[in-house]
Amino acid sequence: MKNTFQIIIIGGGTAGIMTAAQFKRKDSTLDIAIVEPNTQHFYQPAFTLVGAGTYKYKNTHRAMADVIPEGVTWIKDAAKEITPENNSLTTNNGKEYSYEYLVVAPGLVMELSLIEGLPEALGKGVVCSNYTNPRHTWEVLKNFKGGNAVFTQASTPIKCGGAPQKIAYLTADYLKKHNLADKSNVYFATPGSVIFGVKPIRETLEKVIDRYNMLFKPFHNPYKIDADKQIIYFKSTEIDENDCVINQDDNIKCHEQNGETIIEMHYDMLHIAPPQAAPKFIRNSPLATKKGWLDVNHHSLQHNKYPNIFGIGDVVDLPTAKTGAAVGKQAPVVVDNIIKLINNQEANNQSYMGYSSCPLVTAYGKMVLAEFDYEGNFTPDPNLKKLLVFNSAKEHWRLWLLKKYGLPYLYWNIMLKGKTV
Repeated sequence: MKNTFQIIIIGGGTAGIMTAAQFKRKDSTLDIAIVEPNTQHFYQPAFTLVGAGTYKYKNTHRAMADVIPEGVTWIKDAAKEITPENNSLTTNNGKEYSYEYLVVAPGLVMELSLIEGLPEALGKGVVCSNYTNPRHTWEVLKNFKGGNAVFTQASTPIKCGGAPQKIAYLTADYLKKHNLADKSNVYFATPGSVIFGVKPIRETLEKVIDRYNMLFKPFHNPYKIDADKQIIYFKSTEIDENDCVINQDDNIKCHEQNGETIIEMHYDMLHIAPPQAAPKFIRNSPLATKKGWLDVNHHSLQHNKYPNIFGIGDVVDLPTAKTGAAVGKQAPVVVDNIIKLINNQEANNQSYMGYSSCPLVTAYGKMVLAEFDYEGNFTPDPNLKKLLVFNSAKEHWRLWLLKKYGLPYLYWNIMLKGKTV
């Protein structure tokens, strides 16, 4: 295999495959390579449904060889180091590759060690996560016979920020359908201050929480898990001990420690979105911001220091949600800008305005669709009216069908083929 390419894309996930496919549709003569070690490509948005027992895990993945666009070279290896001054990168196998243009799209990684006890607990017993093993989540849910079902998320940025609460709603609905609701407490504990940042969506979700009698706990930052005692520990600087004595809840204990309130919460089922970060080869590179994410212009996605490098997807430091829908709007901008540079033109496409989308399933058969931009504006797709959905901020059964059937079809047959939706 040769070691010099016109364009190298790091990552064979949604961002990498979609970008490569769009490049090839624009110009089939482009010399492109994808650096990706995994042999399977996953449709991760379906993991929520797998964890709730309403989607088959086998339908969430396909062979990587089947989704890499025709004419694109597959380097079956992982990126280890980028040397932007030399326009080169090194892989885990020690091979060096040179590029004219680089698209950085490796996604993010789970950093379980950031929560004490999580590496030992996750995926075992009653501690689960759709982010790492949705099949285990379903096993935990099926075996749950009452008690405390706790849902939480780390304070780091995470992919699909709505996913931790989706499984909470589906669990609450499952318990209701199986006559376990009266025997159960469903908690949603988040480091954030509100259930969702976009107002029309938030108003709907607050009604959903009330409908299920869920216990919403803001300002809860998880930092420790004791799997033997089945206790999760949170830190908070926003609440005091008096806030813990709500309804004389025996499942929650609080105490002060170094100016912070420590909350102890017993669980009989625990679902967690683990801490997440950019891969180490990005964090330790000159391409990263101080927070460790890829440093790009928020509208052109061009690197702020190296003009022949672009970023896309979860690895990028953008003030919007990390979702596949965001990638759908980012990819055309990256492709357009790099093709302009190839043609000795200015990379002046600055049209990405922070669009992201979060399909929030609220029950078996119901969903709301949060679409928004950098400013937090609700920006619903006008095409939803063709589906007879006139207000996607409200729960709708047609949106559920879109989530379960429509979006997977669009993903495999449209988005990954480089076609526009």
